[in-house]
Amino acid sequence: MITSVLVANRGEIACRVFRTCRDLGIRTVAVHSDPDAGALHVREADLAVRLPGATPAETYLRADLVVKAALDAGADAVHPGYGFLSENAAFARAVTDAGLTWIGPPPEAIEAMASKTRAKELMGIAPLGEVTGADLPVLVKAAAGGGGRGMRVVRELAALEDELVAARAEARSAFGDGEVFVEPYVEGGRHVEVQVLADTHGTVWLLGTRDCSLQRRHQKVIEEAPAPGLDPDVLAAVAASAERAVRATGYVGAGTVEFLVAGGTAHFLEMNTRLQVEHPVTEAVFGIDLVALQLRVADGERLEPEPPAPRGHAVEARLYAEDPAAAFAPQTGTLHRLAVPPTVRLDTGCTDGDTIGVHYDAMLAKVVAYAPTRAAAVRTLAGALERAEVHGPVTNRDLLVRSLRHPEFTGARMDTGFYERHLADLTAPDEDPYAPLAAALAQAATVRSRFGGFRNVPSAAQVRRYRTEPAGTEHEVRYRHTRDGLAADDAAVRVVHASPSRVVLEAGGVQRKFAVGAYGDQVYVNGTALTALPRFTDPSEQCAPGSLLAPMPGTVVRIADGLTEGARVEAGQTLLWLEAMKMEHKITAPSAGTLTALPVRTGRQVEVGALLAVVTD
Repeated sequence: MITSVLVANRGEIACRVFRTCRDLGIRTVAVHSDPDAGALHVREADLAVRLPGATPAETYLRADLVVKAALDAGADAVHPGYGFLSENAAFARAVTDAGLTWIGPPPEAIEAMASKTRAKELMGIAPLGEVTGADLPVLVKAAAGGGGRGMRVVRELAALEDELVAARAEARSAFGDGEVFVEPYVEGGRHVEVQVLADTHGTVWLLGTRDCSLQRRHQKVIEEAPAPGLDPDVLAAVAASAERAVRATGYVGAGTVEFLVAGGTAHFLEMNTRLQVEHPVTEAVFGIDLVALQLRVADGERLEPEPPAPRGHAVEARLYAEDPAAAFAPQTGTLHRLAVPPTVRLDTGCTDGDTIGVHYDAMLAKVVAYAPTRAAAVRTLAGALERAEVHGPVTNRDLLVRSLRHPEFTGARMDTGFYERHLADLTAPDEDPYAPLAAALAQAATVRSRFGGFRNVPSAAQVRRYRTEPAGTEHEVRYRHTRDGLAADDAAVRVVHASPSRVVLEAGGVQRKFAVGAYGDQVYVNGTALTALPRFTDPSEQCAPGSLLAPMPGTVVRIADGLTEGARVEAGQTLLWLEAMKMEHKITAPSAGTLTALPVRTGRQVEVGALLAVVTD
């Protein structure tokens, strides 16, 4: 019987597995890199073992160090989570060879399905060989791992070689395996998957479908169960194909078989031989704990002949530290506060005060809503996200809310091209005109409560300036100190209440309520992030025209071949690549000109705003 589990992962999934283990009375062991020394999953585990280093290659991808950590901590089982080594057959063998229980499928099943090239061969599908213009568009895809890393859509033949190089580098960084392949890219399809669970006694559960069509960079953003509106023939086809994959590989444990549904046909994509990020929606609909079932199966227990009957609908949104309006650039910094209404489930690997760094995935949390109907679940999730307090780095929270309320999504007419069509509208600025005034009043109330007192003389208008983040719009607001408290300088707005954490304003006969959180120069008013600006601009912040600044902290992993100072560059030409949170990001020339400065080198770590290059027009 399993008594102590080491989770060979970090963040949200480690915390998720620990939660079930605690409920079952099982001791928990965490592993951590140096940047994760104070992370939530380390704090929540009973025991923790350091993996020296910072990058995944030095730490979470070192199978030898993880197995040694399990033995040193006295664990008798290893749960791989998802990502990193979760679909690595050699790691599974190393775990069992060390006398530990592997909470996952047999290594042979991982080998058959974890490599997408071998999985397609097993299902009778051959990847593309020599790519020609007639094959376009195509998808470059990492053979190992998932999460959208190592994936590139190629629409021009001339771009194929560069995208292959980039995909290999990204896959190697994320999964320790740089193998990639090319397959046809099916546009306008829906991403549908089947959750499976199998025991060692031949029982196979097919736990319904999920729709994961809303994706950016081929990484899922919003998922739901069951997949709405599928044709009965498609449902039968994906179920039969999923069961065939399970039985053909002798699969054991939890896994997911994924399809792209287009034109009434289900195209097999891959099988993920692990627990999926989106597993909570299946748990909600079937009323089960998939991690607890994984542990039972690993202990050799027999599943019931049939799974529970599904009921209702569940929707999950992934909350990322990223700026959707800036090509989903990852964001870093201190997460001051993360809180959601109790009407939804929150799975997270971070909490108030944690630092969001550059080394790992940008996902902060998963927010899950369940209801008897799809419409009710979607409405509940959108409302909870809108009311959530997310104070810290820029996130995709507003994008999630708008996506959930978009008519294509509410009408279940979405496909994988959703964000390509609608991203500009979904990220258009929609600023609350009263937020800057509420921020100013809350800050003024903080000063007033700190120093007290009131002078019995008329007060001149006070002026504060704010910049809305990430849009960059600047606002100037005016208010006054009066005998009765604080007042807006605008006669059309009445201050009903003003305290450091709460402001109530009345305009046009309607009261508006604002929750405020302030952390130095950063102020958060409901869903609006503001930066308090100084009265005068700092001259040192000016930089030369044509300067390319780092949009995020990261590492310079490549510089374009032959690129040196004095070289002629064209508009849109890629100059260098930054790696942040396991994704590569291109830095391109904004216009044609001469490269007059290139102060960085490969391998250098840079902070946000660091000078990368200067292109003189």
